Amino acid sequence: MRVGRSDGRTVGLIVLAALFGPTVRLSAQTDSRLIEALRLAQSGQVDSGRAIVRRLLATLLPGDSVFPQALLAAAKIAPDAQTVASNLNRIVVEYGAGPWADDALLLLTELYFAQRDPVQTVQAAERLNRDYPDSPLRPRANFSAARAYFELKNEARGCELIQNALDGAGEDVEFKNQVSFYSARCSPKSTATTTTTSTPTSSDTSAKVPPPPPAAHAYAIQVLAVKSAAHVDDMLTRLKVMGFDARVVRDSTGFFKVRVGRYATREEAQRAQARLKQKVGGQPFVVDEP
Repeated sequence: MRVGRSDGRTVGLIVLAALFGPTVRLSAQTDSRLIEALRLAQSGQVDSGRAIVRRLLATLLPGDSVFPQALLAAAKIAPDAQTVASNLNRIVVEYGAGPWADDALLLLTELYFAQRDPVQTVQAAERLNRDYPDSPLRPRANFSAARAYFELKNEARGCELIQNALDGAGEDVEFKNQVSFYSARCSPKSTATTTTTSTPTSSDTSAKVPPPPPAAHAYAIQVLAVKSAAHVDDMLTRLKVMGFDARVVRDSTGFFKVRVGRYATREEAQRAQARLKQKVGGQPFVVDEP
């Protein structure tokens, strides 16, 4: 049975401390050997803590209920982000029905956000929302996912998750203040700001307010449109390796769209389209972007 949530400073050991900050709250470890390993790591004896966890993982059978908890401890004191992700993903994939999967998904969300990977950030958070709707960790994951959605230019979904994080902040004043800072961008604009001009009251009826300057217009190349964040990540990696300026946008239908460049003229975009078709294949096409 899961015990109470521990303070984030206990969880934020070594790699996770640098990545996730002091406010993450996860389930406390329940096995005395793992508690001792984490205590040693927290006190500066990192190698000793890792050694305990390694020996435990070597002796436990994968079906042992302590095994996923040991993987979580290993992630908390791992020497690098790749090892953190490997251990956490194993918990999610192999022990998804257990009590530690939502902890692992929260830490994955925070890890990917710290690595500035918005696509994987929202993928981990949305899986937590979908598979563990009753988890008290959702507000934390959704706060990171909301900021990732803002990077992906999906303001609507980002604001939904900001509201979820705010609703779940409870009595945590520090966390609530962090979320509130971002919630300001989701507030309806004041009507006063939209009334920028008024009908001239001067007797000179020829006075007119000059029209606003036309909005800048650009063209981009759409290379991919899918609902799988994993496919998006693969394509982004390929494009960036080839030297293309690639990014992700997401529309109201939920599709992730991989696009390249912002070109001033359609002719420039068409030349880029030809290069992309030659190097990447598929059916890239020109799209208008405001």
